[in-house]
Amino acid sequence: MEELVFGWEEWVALPDLGLPAIKAKVDTGARTSALHAHDIEVFGPAAKPKVRFNVHPIAGRDDIAITCSAPLVDRREVTSSNGESEQRFVISSTLTVADQQWPIEITLTNRAGMTSRMLLGRQALADHISISATERRLQPELSYDAYHDATVRRTAPKRALRIAVLSRENNYSTRRLVEVGEARGHVVEVIDTTRCYMAINAMAPEVHYDGKRLPRYDAVIPRIGASITPYGTAVIRQFETIGTYCVNGSAGITASRDKLHAHQVLASKKIGMPTTAFAASPKDTSNLMGLVGTAPLIVKLLESTQGKGVVLAETKKAAESVIDAFRGLKANFLVQDFVKEAAGEDIRCLVIAGKVVAAMKRTGADGDFRSNLHRGGSAKVVRISKEERETAVRAARAFGLGKAGVDLLRSESGPKVLEVNSSPGFEGIETATGKDIVGKLYDEIEARVKPQPVRRRKSG
Repeated sequence: MEELVFGWEEWVALPDLGLPAIKAKVDTGARTSALHAHDIEVFGPAAKPKVRFNVHPIAGRDDIAITCSAPLVDRREVTSSNGESEQRFVISSTLTVADQQWPIEITLTNRAGMTSRMLLGRQALADHISISATERRLQPELSYDAYHDATVRRTAPKRALRIAVLSRENNYSTRRLVEVGEARGHVVEVIDTTRCYMAINAMAPEVHYDGKRLPRYDAVIPRIGASITPYGTAVIRQFETIGTYCVNGSAGITASRDKLHAHQVLASKKIGMPTTAFAASPKDTSNLMGLVGTAPLIVKLLESTQGKGVVLAETKKAAESVIDAFRGLKANFLVQDFVKEAAGEDIRCLVIAGKVVAAMKRTGADGDFRSNLHRGGSAKVVRISKEERETAVRAARAFGLGKAGVDLLRSESGPKVLEVNSSPGFEGIETATGKDIVGKLYDEIEARVKPQPVRRRKSG
C-alpha cells in the first residue's frame, strides 16, 4: 500500500456501517479504536451474535442518526485516558481513507462529550501509516453533505435487520416470514401479540413482553387475527409511537377489519364495489333491501372472516328471513348486491408497496358462492387487466397498507372490490403463482429501513 501520513485528526469513512464521512481523532496512546454509539443491543443466536446500534456522525446533530448492525467479535474491558474502565462490545469493520481500505477492530462506547465521533487507536494504524502529531487533516477532505442528500441511502450497506412478526399462529405464512428473513441474514422473532403489554408515557414509550422491555426492531410485520384486532392494533400503535417501521399501520388494519368502515373508505375514494346498505335497526326490512336492489342479495355479518357469517339470499323472502334472524341475534350486518356474472369466482391481488406482485383466481367449491380457500375453494394464476391492477393498488393505498390482499369481482361495469385484507396469507397465492411473495415483502422492508437524508440547518 502507498504510504499515508495522518495528522492528529482525519476524515474517514466506514462503508460497512453506512457512515460515508466521519471525523476521527488519531490517538497513538490508545490501543483500540472507538466509535460513538448509543442504543447498543445484542441480538441473534448465541452462537453468532450481532450487535445493533445508532451513530450520530455529526457532533451537535442528534437529529442525524444512522442505524448500524455488525457481527459481534468480542466483549472487552477498555480503560480510557481518564483511567475509567468499562466493558465494551467489539466489532470489525472496513476503514476507508483516501482510496485505501483495510479492516480494523472498533469498540462501541458513548463519546457524547467528545467533539470527534471516533478515535483511531494503534491497532487501526497499519504499518504504512506515519503520524505528524502537530498537523491535522492531511488526507482528502470528506463532507457531511453525504448525510443531507441521496448519498446516504445510495451508500447504505445491506445489513442484518432485527424484525418482529406479530403472530399467535405457527402457520405457513409465519414460518415463511421467519425462513425467508433468516436466509437473508436477518434475525426474525415471532411475538405473540396478546403477551405484549405497554408502558405508555411521553418520554420513553415502551413495549414489554414476558416481563422484559422489547428491543428496538428495524421493522414489525403484523399478522394479527381478527379476534384480537383492538388489542393488536394498540400494540402496533405503540411501535409506531417509538418510530419503528410497521409494514401495516394500526389505522389501516382497524379500518379494513370493520366491514362498514372499509366500505365507507372505498366509497370516499370512489373505488368500485358492490352496492352496499347498512342500518342498525330499520323499521322496514324491505327498505334496506330496496337500497341495494333486487334479490339475490348477500347478507354479511360485520365481524365475519374467511367467508363465515356470509349468506346468499336467492329470493326476497329468503333475504327477509336472514335479515330478521340476524337482527334477532342483535348482530351487526350489511346487505350487498350479488354480482351474478362473477359466478362464484373472485380475484385475489396481493399488493406490496403499491404494486400488484401476484394475482390468482379463486373458485368456490361446488355449490358454494364463496371462493375462500379455507372453505374448500380452488385457486389458479390469472392475468389481470390494467383497470383491475389499478383498482387493487388504489384500494390498498386507501387504507395505507404496505401489504394487502385485495379481493375483486369481475362485473359487467368493471372490477368491484369485495374486501381489503390487511393480513393476507401467503400459502394459497405462492402455491398458485409459484412466486416468492415473502421475498418481495423483504425487498420492500430492506429498502424502507435505509437512512433518510436530513435537511441542512440554516446558518445564522
